Amino acid sequence: MQRIRWRRGTVTATGRSWRDALELTVEVPGDGEVRSLAHPSLVGVPEIGDEVLLNTTAWAQRLGTGGYALVVAVPDRLPPDPTGPGHLVKARYTPMQVSVQGVDEQETEHHDTIAAAEDLGGMPVVVADLHSALPAVLIGVFATDPDLKVAYVMTDGGALVAGFSRTLHTLTPSLAGVVTVGQAFGGDLEAVTLHTGLLAARHVLGADVAVVTQGPGNLGTGTPWGFSGVAAGEACNAVSVLGGEPIGALRISDADPRPRHRGVSHHSLTAFGRVAMAGVTLVAPRGLGSELGQQVEEDLAGQPERNRVVWVDVDGLDEALQLSPVTLSTMGRGWPEERAYFLAAAAAGRYAAVRVPLPEEA
Repeated sequence: MQRIRWRRGTVTATGRSWRDALELTVEVPGDGEVRSLAHPSLVGVPEIGDEVLLNTTAWAQRLGTGGYALVVAVPDRLPPDPTGPGHLVKARYTPMQVSVQGVDEQETEHHDTIAAAEDLGGMPVVVADLHSALPAVLIGVFATDPDLKVAYVMTDGGALVAGFSRTLHTLTPSLAGVVTVGQAFGGDLEAVTLHTGLLAARHVLGADVAVVTQGPGNLGTGTPWGFSGVAAGEACNAVSVLGGEPIGALRISDADPRPRHRGVSHHSLTAFGRVAMAGVTLVAPRGLGSELGQQVEEDLAGQPERNRVVWVDVDGLDEALQLSPVTLSTMGRGWPEERAYFLAAAAAGRYAAVRVPLPEEA
């Protein structure tokens, strides 16, 4: 049974580029002009006139975030062999597996730091199940304390390649760094596990606050447990084990047409309420309006005793979100249509900012 839709085509135009991504238009016999994407660190830089080998599986399905045809190779102009260090293999045993240098492997300058690190020193860690929450969380942090250092820890539930995210490309100046963990790769630092990724955020990047989400491209099946965001609960467990403070950014909506995602999404209720076994602080924003606010309160009433629900004032956050340096968008809906979603993420960032331990406490 074949699992990949293979095509050959000719590059006819190049488009936007960011971080480690280059948009292309590729003329494919039988398919016409195909919207394509190359990751230069993997395949080199395709040029107009190059013949490229494409994986068009996602493009043919007309998927959203990941609906590109992906350049697998430029057969007639292969890139040079890698010369850098590192023996961590990510995307293992797939045709596109890559070797990177991990912050936690023996040959790196940071190995001793990670080996000696015992905990996060109470660092607040905001956990969200969607990548689209990241800019709003940052806005909430910096609107509260612009001097804090924030690191992003990207898990592998969505995109594996950090360079795919235009959001990260724009937010780079605002971040202390990006750590890609598990099978995800392309961050400023690479780590084998979420645990060492969190320790790297704290002890190598010097972060005051960390944000954990999957990369772009959430996967869900409309079943109680079949969604990639369930890993948000496991992330909270990792934070707790390491002596950090897990803070849940709730997925709240009154715009989503699907009943399971209205009010507090079942994704949040499941990941934080049933998977995060050590407890997590769930942040709900004030100012949602009486009807939605009441629904959120009712949805959170069934949380286990180990989870604490806090309501956070949102003064100034609407204005800050309107000035976002990246376009706020989730599930194809933006600001202000999904105001509640982005306000909830920003409120979680605000709460994290006020929970940063004082130096003597840390």
